[in-house]
Order: sequence, then C-alpha cells, then structure tokens
Amino acid sequence: MIRVTHQREKCIGCGYCEEIAPYRWQMNKNDGKSDLQESVTKKGIQSALVGDDEYTDMMRSSSACPVKIIKVIKA
Repeated sequence: MIRVTHQREKCIGCGYCEEIAPYRWQMNKNDGKSDLQESVTKKGIQSALVGDDEYTDMMRSSSACPVKIIKVIKA
C-alpha cells in the first residue's frame, strides 16, 4: 500500500496531477483546486491509501506538481 498526501490549501490548480492520473485527481469546479479522490481531509491535508499499482502515476504526479505539495510514501 502507498499513502498519498496533498496539501490542498496550497494547491495552485495547475491540473498536472489530473492529467497524469485522472482516476485519482479531479479539479474542483468551485475553487479550481485539485481534489485527491477517495481521501480523508484532516487539517487541510488530504490523505489516501492506494494500491501499489498506482505508485508510478502517484510519483509522476508528485514530481510534476510545481508547488511540491503531493507526497508519496510506501506504507
């Protein structure tokens, strides 16, 4: 399993994460920021456990993020 975290408050809405993994990221129509699908939000940080099969896409999303607010940790 992999834990993905996203500091949503700092998101600038570039959309790179959604381009890489649209099944896991979705741009919010209300504020233009990205939402981590199937996540839990606590103190402004979205967190989700995902399968190992998503590791490559999550690492690509993290690397593409210009404000470096996506973290990927092997659980």
